[in-house]
Amino acid sequence: MKNISRTKAAKAGKRKPFFRGKYSSNAPKAIEKPSTKAPKFYATEDKKTKLTNSRMNNRQTKLKASLVPGAVVILLAGRFKGCRAVFLKQLDSGLCLITGPFKVNGIPLRRVPQSYVIGTSTTVDVSGVDASGVDDSLFKKPKSAKKKSADGPFEETEEKKALSSEFKSLQEKVDASLVAAVGGDEMMKGYLKAKFGLSRGQYPHEMCF
Repeated sequence: MKNISRTKAAKAGKRKPFFRGKYSSNAPKAIEKPSTKAPKFYATEDKKTKLTNSRMNNRQTKLKASLVPGAVVILLAGRFKGCRAVFLKQLDSGLCLITGPFKVNGIPLRRVPQSYVIGTSTTVDVSGVDASGVDDSLFKKPKSAKKKSADGPFEETEEKKALSSEFKSLQEKVDASLVAAVGGDEMMKGYLKAKFGLSRGQYPHEMCF
């Protein structure tokens, strides 16, 4: 045999064909059957399953450095888009509690995500404001039974429920000391009433709020 070492040639010469019985081949591997069989038929509609959240934790949402109690914020979305309000505190849900105050610019107590506000360097003294009675349960709407109504012009529209007396009294309690702090400064009062807007050539990422 050419190009083969003596040891390899010797080993190759000792090999015998398998049909003489002296050649042992590897044992065939057993095919593993799946433990669960696939169903023959599949459901026509998707089943609702809860999505698993591997990052679920009880840590409180970290606020932006500009969101400190008493900071004036600019709302970026919603009914009061472009208006200014005063940040009071962070609720247990991670949302921001803000107020106008209501007597100054008509913004009531509201929950807002921090991504929907711009924190400014302007602050108001909120040391005398007592917002301990405000929590997430105050903003939850009561569930109402669904009623089938006629379509088209015969459809019955439900009347909007008025705010409860509890919410109104809480609004007055929170705004009382805040209005007193803002009322003495006419410039601050006008600043909270004014809407924020951009004109041509103004870019928010180049501004200092």
